[in-house]
Amino acid sequence: MESLVTWFTSTLGTHISREAVVFIISLFPILELRGGILASSLLDITMWKGILISAVGNIIPIPFILFFIKKIFAALKKAKLFRPLVEKMENKEMKKRDQIEKYEFWGLVLFVGIPLPGTGAWTGTLAASLLDMDFKKSTLAVMCGVVLAGI
Repeated sequence: MESLVTWFTSTLGTHISREAVVFIISLFPILELRGGILASSLLDITMWKGILISAVGNIIPIPFILFFIKKIFAALKKAKLFRPLVEKMENKEMKKRDQIEKYEFWGLVLFVGIPLPGTGAWTGTLAASLLDMDFKKSTLAVMCGVVLAGI
């Protein structure tokens, strides 16, 4: 992750503001909030400003993922090239089903908020969508998880 963040900061940093670089990094899966916070420290942005920008950037994709991921996956499954990748992602998320379903809201908050590999807003939102969780409840849970991860 560090090498990706370094690449983004050095490449984008010459063309746009430091804050915009942090925001863009926070939008990407894998990098998300943690990558944005790392970038803000590399770019000498104050801690609280970096956390706030990273959190906002990480939260923005949540409703779009919830609304569109099933349709995107269905379209990708029609192509032989992408079908194995989509099925692998779905199966991986379904393995985490028990962790999230058992405690629903709080399970999703903790899943997103505890900084472990393979967890975060993108993964949590994907899981919520595949588990057909309530839109408002899952959005709020993922947002709370992002705040928890930022802390």
